[in-house]
Amino acid sequence: MSDKKVISVMIPCYNEVENARPIYEAVRNEITAHCPAYDYEILFIDNKSTDGTREVIEDICTADKRVKAIFNCKNFGQFNSPVYGMLHTTGDCTITICADFQDPVELIPQFVAAWEEGYKIVIGKKTRSKENPLMYFARGCYYKVIKKMSSVEQIEQFTGFGLYDRSFLETLRQLHDPTPFIRGIVAELGPERKEIAYTQPKRRAGKTHNNLYTLYDAAMLSFTSYTKVGMRLATFLGFFVAGLSFLCGLFFLIAKLLFWSRFSAGYAPTMIAVFFMGGIQLVFLGFLGEYIMSMNTRVMNRPLVVEEKRINFDAENETAKP
Repeated sequence: MSDKKVISVMIPCYNEVENARPIYEAVRNEITAHCPAYDYEILFIDNKSTDGTREVIEDICTADKRVKAIFNCKNFGQFNSPVYGMLHTTGDCTITICADFQDPVELIPQFVAAWEEGYKIVIGKKTRSKENPLMYFARGCYYKVIKKMSSVEQIEQFTGFGLYDRSFLETLRQLHDPTPFIRGIVAELGPERKEIAYTQPKRRAGKTHNNLYTLYDAAMLSFTSYTKVGMRLATFLGFFVAGLSFLCGLFFLIAKLLFWSRFSAGYAPTMIAVFFMGGIQLVFLGFLGEYIMSMNTRVMNRPLVVEEKRINFDAENETAKP
């Protein structure tokens, strides 16, 4: 048996038929060229691709036994699948990297060097991006808002790209969180980390799978997991509106008593108050619903993913786990 330390590289995929083989080759070449003192494994976890990605991964696994694969039976979302993949790596450390080449493989040697210095977590932090400038700006605003609202430290421009020591993965394994938000978990529970700045390149090929709904889903997961501001804002605003309504009511009462014959405001104040209160109630009912849905998901404690198939794992692990 080799005495070399093992680097695991986990690559989540969803419809990445044009990128699957190039990212495998890039990761393999980077490790063999710049980290020759280490052994390695590469794990693809596919989130029910429909474009031929699975066939490409199967071919890679057939040709290279260092490459493993887990195929999910359904698309379990952008958070559950990568964390599940991380938990099924076997190396001394695990590097997570996206298949679209927006996470530079050239940072792998830097991650490993920092890990050998003693850091249990080494993350990539975007300082610039070649993606849509408006999207990058919007993400920056989102990170700043969450950082201000949260009682837990939040890491700006961090997507999950980084290196994680086996000890941190054991902490992650003990959480049993059915909706893990790795960015928040790293900030909240992770040991001292090192941050390495990088410029995010454009996607190599294919189209991004993020849309308004998935971005909103990510925002709400972090919002409900790490902030109380939604419900507290509802409480404070409720007190404020109640006090304002009382003062308005008192004003109209005095006006009616003093200027009964000449004062007539019609139905305008009533209609404005009704629509104003209705809008506020709907907004905070939405907030409340998000918190309840988050709680409900955690209470049900469903599995992160359900596997359909796994390749190149040990014989005793070949059976798909529920």
